[in-house]
Amino acid sequence: MENIVNKIGKLSSLLTKYIGVIITFFSVLAFFWQDGFAWTTRYTSVFLGVAMFGMGLTIHMGDFQVVFSRPKEVIIGCVAQYTVMPLVAWILAVVFHLPQDLAIGVILVGCCPGGTASNVITYIAGGDVALSVGMTIVSTLAAPLMTPLLVYSLAGAWVEVSFWAMVLSVVKVILIPVLLGILLRSLFGKQIQKISDILPLISVVSIVMIISGIVANNAEKIVSCGVLVLGVVMLHNLFGMGIGLLAAKLLKVEYSRTTAIAIEVGMQNSGLAVSLATANFAANPLATLPGAIFSVWHNISGSIFAGIRRRGMNTEQ
Repeated sequence: MENIVNKIGKLSSLLTKYIGVIITFFSVLAFFWQDGFAWTTRYTSVFLGVAMFGMGLTIHMGDFQVVFSRPKEVIIGCVAQYTVMPLVAWILAVVFHLPQDLAIGVILVGCCPGGTASNVITYIAGGDVALSVGMTIVSTLAAPLMTPLLVYSLAGAWVEVSFWAMVLSVVKVILIPVLLGILLRSLFGKQIQKISDILPLISVVSIVMIISGIVANNAEKIVSCGVLVLGVVMLHNLFGMGIGLLAAKLLKVEYSRTTAIAIEVGMQNSGLAVSLATANFAANPLATLPGAIFSVWHNISGSIFAGIRRRGMNTEQ
């Protein structure tokens, strides 16, 4: 049994490391084999809840210590997360005169907390992983208030936003699963530790299913407006990483922590954006598209950025 767990753990590590490639592969597959993946959109919230539960299971109570041991960096990352990305999203929506559905989708992405993929990319980049995890935890726990508040404030120009309905959505698919995972980890730490290597696989499979379903159900629309959305998504992500990097440098943050902050700011929990669009903006079906494309792109750009920062780290040393 232990041998099987070890093999699955190695597979999990491999798939997590190349999650950008995996998402891209299944997105292309879903585009051409729509019937095979279209059904998954009925369970978007379930998949995201499972992914966040998996995240909760990986969190030690000791991980919260980083919030107090490195408050400056955590504050910089989280403040940038909830200012830079929402404002850049709103500016891009206005500048590019995005249609209502796409504007909502881009703003939803911008208002979401950091995603677990940022922790993996930070590890690949040689950045401060503990800081990355700490920022993800804080921004995720703040999401039930910050995400609905920001979406309500910024997307209100395009569509009526139900603040409390969105709060409830975030609590159900983010806060409760994460806290449940943390609770189980604290109660059954030794047992969970034995399968800790395979836990990231839960999040990988869940996110792949969410994105594949969105691509399958919007294949024709991707053809008609995919280039525009991809362009906006790329700018959004690159501005986030760039401004996060600049802010950390100006505030004289150490190299590995600067790397973690830049990645955390630029990489969003786009699965949450897709889930919120599905649950709260059913009348705007294309609102799910920016989140789906962001999930593919930010893993690709994050991996490239990680390679650049790792080489830069060697130069610094």
